[in-house]
Amino acid sequence: MAAPSGRSGRRAWAALVPAALLCLAARAAAEPGTAPGAAPSTAEFDVRPGGEVHSFSRSLGDHGCTFTYSAQGGTNEQWQMSLGVSEDSGIFSCSVWRPQGKSYLFFTQFKAEVKGAKIEHAMAYSQAAVGAQGDIPLKEEEFEVAERTVSHREGKFRFELSKLVIVAKTPRDEL
Repeated sequence: MAAPSGRSGRRAWAALVPAALLCLAARAAAEPGTAPGAAPSTAEFDVRPGGEVHSFSRSLGDHGCTFTYSAQGGTNEQWQMSLGVSEDSGIFSCSVWRPQGKSYLFFTQFKAEVKGAKIEHAMAYSQAAVGAQGDIPLKEEEFEVAERTVSHREGKFRFELSKLVIVAKTPRDEL
């Protein structure tokens, strides 16, 4: 499932995604762990250049997110991954970003994969919001969204990545 197309679809998601993420982040009672609706979990990790493929994974209950990448240039950068699950376990979010806003590494590839949910919306950004500057999204042709993954599009991706946001829905078993 791709990001919504058309101006009205983007506006609807632009309003929905921050609201959903704020709802997930606002709940802060339980320790991160296996309980449905557990408090959001954030972990720091280093994005390392050198051209080798690296992965970073986190899980929250039955949901998980893995960020796999290869980057060149510069030195290690501090990044973060945040996971959140709605109280009813119906919505799962995974965000991967560089808190300083812009990454100075050249990404040769990236992929984020979710476990336990199907992607409803995903967006990739060349620059994350910092200070008065807002997020700068990648062009739609630079990345692709599938049922459980978001990844660069070979030959179209322009090597800049600073943030990924995924909102996924947990499949419900019908009685």
